Amino acid sequence: MAKDPLLVRAGQTMVPTPRALALRDEAAAVVRRLDALLSPGGDTDLSTLRTTFTLQAADLVGAALAPGLLRRAGQEAPGISFRILAEELEAGPALRDGRIDLEVGSIDHVDPETQVEELVTLRMMAAVRPGHPLAGEPLTLVRLAAAEHVVVSRRGRFTGPLDTALAERNLHRRVTAVLPSHLAAMALAAGGDVVCLVPAALPGSPESPLTRTATALGLRLLDISLPLPPLTIGMAWHPRQAADGAHRWLRDAVRRTLHAPEAT
Repeated sequence: MAKDPLLVRAGQTMVPTPRALALRDEAAAVVRRLDALLSPGGDTDLSTLRTTFTLQAADLVGAALAPGLLRRAGQEAPGISFRILAEELEAGPALRDGRIDLEVGSIDHVDPETQVEELVTLRMMAAVRPGHPLAGEPLTLVRLAAAEHVVVSRRGRFTGPLDTALAERNLHRRVTAVLPSHLAAMALAAGGDVVCLVPAALPGSPESPLTRTATALGLRLLDISLPLPPLTIGMAWHPRQAADGAHRWLRDAVRRTLHAPEAT
């Protein structure tokens, strides 16, 4: 049986058949649905969205992010939940295959297709408890080197950029503990006489959310008169999620949280 034609010739032109006219509204609805599916995602209804985002971040970054993300989700997208993983996965493959949605931290190795945005640049400061011998007098490099230090390293390394800078001045510090966690190192410094390094805002900038834990623990932050390399915190994601409306909200929420001078 021949299929009903959609167009027939009428003189020098083609005109729609009744069948074509009947399908017109249905076809228009299909086109609208396809357009919504393929659009950049700007029309995502965050109020009805139900999803969980998985982020990978160091413990200090996760502690800085979690309050702001939860607060913004509660106000703007109450159906969103967050899973924050430790830095245990190779970010490139994990982003590519969807095991994580976003990496936040010091992005020092990425696959060519990975998209990266730098968020904030910080400096390293010495953190000590209020009664520490270094807290009462100006911090000199000799006194800094003579103090006991705790180092944060997931690989168990005892040295870092501070040791390199001190060595150039014939100074060497004593590292008495190496811990894999920034939060554990700050807790150790808050309860004893060791020095730990804490990332803080550049001079003249608002307080970084990354220093709020140190402030909450009562630690005092001391300037180090050495040209230590700055720490840049960024976020990385796979390009397949670049235009997704929900993921765009996530990236914006991370951006606003790390730029926020104080909790609101």
